[in-house]
Amino acid sequence: MFRKLFGGGEKRPAVDPYALPARRKNGVYPVDALGDVRVLALVQAAEAGDWEAVKAGLAPFDLGRQHRVLAELADVDGVQDWIVQAAEEDKEYRATALLISGARHVLWGWEARTSARAVDVSREQWQVFYQRLRIGEDQLLEAAELRPEWVTPWRRLLTSGRGMSLGLDVNEARLDAALRRDPLDLETHIEWVSYLQPRWSGEPGQAMEFAREAVTAAPEGHRLGCVVALAHIEDWVESDDKDCLDTPAIQNELKDAARHSILHPAYERRPGWQEDFNIFAMALSLAQESVVAPRVFHELDGAYTAWPWKFMAQPEKMYAHFRRHA
Repeated sequence: MFRKLFGGGEKRPAVDPYALPARRKNGVYPVDALGDVRVLALVQAAEAGDWEAVKAGLAPFDLGRQHRVLAELADVDGVQDWIVQAAEEDKEYRATALLISGARHVLWGWEARTSARAVDVSREQWQVFYQRLRIGEDQLLEAAELRPEWVTPWRRLLTSGRGMSLGLDVNEARLDAALRRDPLDLETHIEWVSYLQPRWSGEPGQAMEFAREAVTAAPEGHRLGCVVALAHIEDWVESDDKDCLDTPAIQNELKDAARHSILHPAYERRPGWQEDFNIFAMALSLAQESVVAPRVFHELDGAYTAWPWKFMAQPEKMYAHFRRHA
């Protein structure tokens, strides 16, 4: 029935042997540890402060390219308490430890700043924010020097550079460094879309122009198509008109981007693929699109990721709402 409904004659993706069991509530479940048992074991090792187990758990992954695996480690509260010592003592894996520590300190800095408007952030919060970002910057730059082929340090340096207001020249140099290593890196493009928002350093329309230009270079089935959906979400965040995406032109652009990327048979479902689908699910929902959105929600089968729904109040509730009405 669903093949007829959604127009897909393609075979369903093969069952993932590493998929975490879904714990559903009213048909919806948050995706933990990228939905992967290996990533869960890696996170648990980091929570325990077990560096040897972390190194063993990293074996299936390339931390220099897999941003989402790095993000899971950076999100572990307390990893900053022991990872620096690992970097000092383990010369063979120094770059890996510095990468994790640098990413953690950048995220930890943003936790101190919070998501409040700049005028509402206290002086003490700013001081902690900058202190942690400076430590993260030093560690990420050394990791990048030790492993010049890695793209992940440069994407994280874009985040710290934005937070520290290092200026366009510095941040463009970091963008170029990332894209030289991977011209189609989605996370780098998404970070630059954020940087180009008027609330940071850009002008209206800049981010969308960048996103559209990037997608033209992406082959069919590549996840870079998500950057257009994210750029539309960012426009919605910036706009005072919460129906700003509800236009035929935007609906068609999002449909085409989804079919070219996540819904294309060549798309590869790697750990964390659910976030790509959630980006499109939110953008299509905000655009009131009714053709492709149901298929995206069907493929998700209730899988919810906090990003990008955290742009909304009560994000999981809004996901469930749009899912019901798709």
